Formats: sequence, C-alpha cells, structure tokens
Amino acid sequence: MAARGAEFIGTMEVQERQRFDDASLQRFMQANVEGFKAPVKVEQFRGGQSNPTYKLTDGNGTQYVLRRKPPGKLLPSAHAVDREFKVISALYKTPVPVARPYALCEDEQVIGTAFYIMSFVDGRVLWDPTLPNVAKEERAKVYEAEIDVIAELHKVDYKAVGLEDYGRPGNYVARQLSRWGKQYKASETESIPEMDQLLEWLPANAPQSETTTIVHGDYRLDNMIFHPTEPKVLAVIDWEISTLGDPLADFSYVMMMWRIPKEQGGLAGHDLAALGIPSEQALIDRYCARTGRKSIGDWQFYMAYNLWRIACIRQGVYARSLDGTASNRMAGESGRLVRPNAEQAWKVVQEITASR
Repeated sequence: MAARGAEFIGTMEVQERQRFDDASLQRFMQANVEGFKAPVKVEQFRGGQSNPTYKLTDGNGTQYVLRRKPPGKLLPSAHAVDREFKVISALYKTPVPVARPYALCEDEQVIGTAFYIMSFVDGRVLWDPTLPNVAKEERAKVYEAEIDVIAELHKVDYKAVGLEDYGRPGNYVARQLSRWGKQYKASETESIPEMDQLLEWLPANAPQSETTTIVHGDYRLDNMIFHPTEPKVLAVIDWEISTLGDPLADFSYVMMMWRIPKEQGGLAGHDLAALGIPSEQALIDRYCARTGRKSIGDWQFYMAYNLWRIACIRQGVYARSLDGTASNRMAGESGRLVRPNAEQAWKVVQEITASR
C-alpha cells in the first residue's frame, strides 16, 4: 500500500489528454481571482482519479488548486465541480476545515470543461491507513481527528449555511442505491453474480428512518490534508458527490476501512493494537459521543451497502480507464477490486440474513 500511495504523491507534467490553454486560464484568473498576478504555472497532481486536479502558481508565488471536469463522455450527474464549489463555499466559515474557494467557471470555452479554483493547502495526505510515516503514539490522534471532523460536518445546520437546496431530505439510501446501481450498469464490463444479487437485496432491505445532514460521500484519510507535523485536519477535499443525506451512510463509509482486507489496502488483518490504531468500535463510540447518538442501528446493512457502493465507484473508474478518460494512470487497478468488494458485501448480507 505504501508503494501504491507513492504513485499519488506530488505533481507531474500535465498529461497530454488533460492539457488546456494556459493563457485562457490566466485571463480568467486575472478577472476573477483576488490577488492573482500573472503569469500562471500549471502542474498536474498525481492523485485524483475522478476530476483532474492541478496545482497553479502565480507570479507572486501564491499557489492555488484547480479542479475540472474530465474531458470525454461522462456518466450522468458525475464530476459535479459546481457542487464541490458550492459546498466548500458554504462550509468555509464553519468548524469544518476546507480550502478557501476563489472562483467557479462553468464556461467550457475557457479551458474546455467546467472548473473551479481554491487555495492550495500545504500539508500531508496520508495514503496508507497503517500510517507508517506517523509515530505510533500519534496514530490514534490522526484517526480521532478524522472522526471528529466528520462529526462536525454532520452537526452543521445545512439550512443556516445556505444548503437547503443541496439535496432532497429523506430516502437517501434508497436514492443512492438507485443512482449507483444505474451507474454501475452503465459502466459494467463483466458479469458479477454477487453484484446482481446485491442490486436486488439492498433496495428491499434499506433502513426507512434516517436523519438528514450534509454528507461528503467519499470521506476517507486520503481526502484530507493534515498539518505537516500535527494530527490536525487542515482541509477536507474532493466534495464532488456530497449532498444532503444519511449521516450513518457517510460515517459507515469511513469505517469500511476496518472491514477491507489488508491485501486490498484496508486495515482488516492488521494488528491494530500493535500499530496504535483504534478499533472499529472505539471510533463508533467516539462518533456517537460527538454527535449525541446512543448507538447505531442497522450497522451491518450500512457496511454491506458501502462495500457494494465502492464496487460501483471502482467499476466507473475502471470503465473510464478503458476509454482513456480517467485522470489517473492507476485507475485500471480499480477493476480488479470490483469483484472482491462485491463478494465481501454479499458475505455481510448473508451474515445479516443468518442472524434473523
């Protein structure tokens, strides 16, 4: 996992398929980005499989980040950079740490696709969940910080920050099952029996009662920027599939890492105590304490749902790698994990049905 994480660290020359007119971008920034000074230097981040992400440096040495829709044919409702910009703009003055939003451009004539610009946050992205480059005594604090921030997100009054129209309250899980199921079928490259079984079982067994909060949708360690030396979150990034939804679906997605085998880059199978990493239950308890919950019902359903959902996401990334539109050259590896994720999700479902 550490070697794989190295593939995503730092910047590189902009890939041929991801290039655009730098002069056109510079004109846009001169007109729309406060404090910008020409010229602009453009580099591409190695990470970011979904929306191509670039590091910009202006004539003053000020650094920015540009996120854009990828070129080519896209799945319906995917790569919503306008939604990313809207949510970080709303959250910027809340306790949830996000980068400073500067400008959104929906005019595709500028660089070819819609994009937005935000501040560059200098810190650590922790790709390996075992945290090999973090001192053992600091590892629990890193995970506690991760949980504390998602708890803060779920406590934000979405109406008060202007996100009342950011999604539809209620029936979040059912709608997600429909959305990701359709996107999976649209990008399907082989028949996986467990996926077909999950497509039937999950909608028929979705929890009916749920609260509504802002949900990130892809909240995990490597979508966070940590302080260079402290276990402190400086910014949560990659908000493209955020919406209003079920906080338990969002939180259980975080905790899925404790179920994924170490051979697939997860924490299952590692000696967590020896690593100094909190257990799944310890972090569930911390989240409940931070959000005022006594417990979490339907936990196993949420685990099956998220394992299935990550299989759908990975299938989409893999399909884009086949037609050359995925922004990260490692995207093809996602394909080999779709079946194992589906098989594990179906195993959880079998455990649920056996316990009834």
